[in-house]
Amino acid sequence: MKKLLAIFAFLGVLAFNSSFTYAQADAAAPDSVSAQPTSEVADVTEVASDEAALVEDEKTFHQQVKEYFIQGGPPFMWPILFSLVLGLAISIERIITLNMATTNTKKLLTSIEDALAKGGVEAAKDVAKNTRGPIASIFTQGLMRHHEGIEMVEKSIVSYGGVEMGRLERGLIWVSLFISLGPMLGFFGTVIGMIFAFDAIEAAGDISPQVVAGGMKVALITTVAGLITGMILQICYNYLVSKIDGIVNEMEDASISLIDILVKHKLSK
Repeated sequence: MKKLLAIFAFLGVLAFNSSFTYAQADAAAPDSVSAQPTSEVADVTEVASDEAALVEDEKTFHQQVKEYFIQGGPPFMWPILFSLVLGLAISIERIITLNMATTNTKKLLTSIEDALAKGGVEAAKDVAKNTRGPIASIFTQGLMRHHEGIEMVEKSIVSYGGVEMGRLERGLIWVSLFISLGPMLGFFGTVIGMIFAFDAIEAAGDISPQVVAGGMKVALITTVAGLITGMILQICYNYLVSKIDGIVNEMEDASISLIDILVKHKLSK
């Protein structure tokens, strides 16, 4: 029994000493923390900021765009996105169509001249019908009026050239609309964002950076989105216009060359 009491007394002393030691360590902890140099605290803060920057850099481009889209406000960003998508869809369709409408004019004129020399006008019409593009269509219309004289052939080519030019320019009006509509929607979101910012300032009764930053961020994001839409579609529009101008110039040159070939063919006959 005495041995048990002695053991319990010894364990009690050990527990008391350990608790007293821990109490002293806890009491000294604030002093040790305060005694640390400010450079170490600055290093810890710098490491934390570097880790936060690393996490921010790890975000993919898709995630960043999605975050900006949500921050800009779906009611304002969706119309801008629709303008960009529809404008790009029309532009891509027009680019494909215009590239398919491009014809090797010199090769076509050579083939028509050879056909006229060997098989007459009917053979030349077959060559024009079997060739793709607006230039070949104009040649077909002109050759179909060959029996009415050179003047009628020229008038037919000029008239049908206007029709083909209208087909080439089809859809450009919509691309032009979305070029104007995208930035306008962006500026509309800017105005609405400024209104929200001033409403927040009025409700808070104080001009603080946090209150103003929310509305300003919405305003700037919608403006950037609208300007990006306008710039992308403007590049596509200028490419389409230059492509159409090149095809029209080829049509005019090819028409003059066809008239010269028909005159030469009739004079040789």
